[in-house]
Amino acid sequence: MTDDVIAGMLATARGALERFHDVQVDDDGALTFAHGGVLCVVQGTELEEGLPVLNITCVVAWDLSDDDVPRRVGLGIGEGLFGTPRVVQGERGWDVTLRYAFPALGLAEQPMGTLLMLVVSSASSMRAELVEA
Repeated sequence: MTDDVIAGMLATARGALERFHDVQVDDDGALTFAHGGVLCVVQGTELEEGLPVLNITCVVAWDLSDDDVPRRVGLGIGEGLFGTPRVVQGERGWDVTLRYAFPALGLAEQPMGTLLMLVVSSASSMRAELVEA
């Protein structure tokens, strides 16, 4: 599989996302955008020959001082069907991300947009519950 396949998947993702967001294309081809205070990046890679995937990483919140953040995330705060949350303690508090990887070859723009927005909406729900607490 070539870089052209991954570039094509990213182009489809860009078209899907641009219906809802301002999307920046980074030098490496990654797509970056923000949704409801959540910063997101979509990257493409080939896990193994014949298995190209897109990966979306959403930075849900950062520098949260509440020591209860890991427990709340572990109990399913903002729980959605798409994405794996991660909590890491940084210098100034807890940082929370949501990540989802999926095979994207052959997905048309509309289904791609639906899938990406499901992940982003889960991240936004999680952020709303964490930041408003």
